Amino acid sequence: MATAAFDPGGLTARLTLEAPVDTPDGQGGTSRTWSAVANLWARIEPVTAAVGEEAGGGRVTITHAIWMRHRSDVAAGMRLVKGARVFVVEMVHDPDESGRYLLCRCREEGR
Repeated sequence: MATAAFDPGGLTARLTLEAPVDTPDGQGGTSRTWSAVANLWARIEPVTAAVGEEAGGGRVTITHAIWMRHRSDVAAGMRLVKGARVFVVEMVHDPDESGRYLLCRCREEGR
């Protein structure tokens, strides 16, 4: 398998990796908060933007490919934060199985 052609100098976005923390709310449900796991450097590449309708209003869904150095603690359901921007991690994989980089497919919230 060929290795991913990737310039590590492209990791210019400073992101915070966050994991969900569910706390019982005392009435059978949970309350979700987010806990910072690590700060890391990454490369953010916009992939798609789609316009749809939800509850009678417009909704734009923007997806991104986010590259970072390999970490064993990144999983779907976590999120990456850059300032006010929030990227929900939907899929994580090692693009060339070399253990050097991770490629996360993410959906941006709040756009």
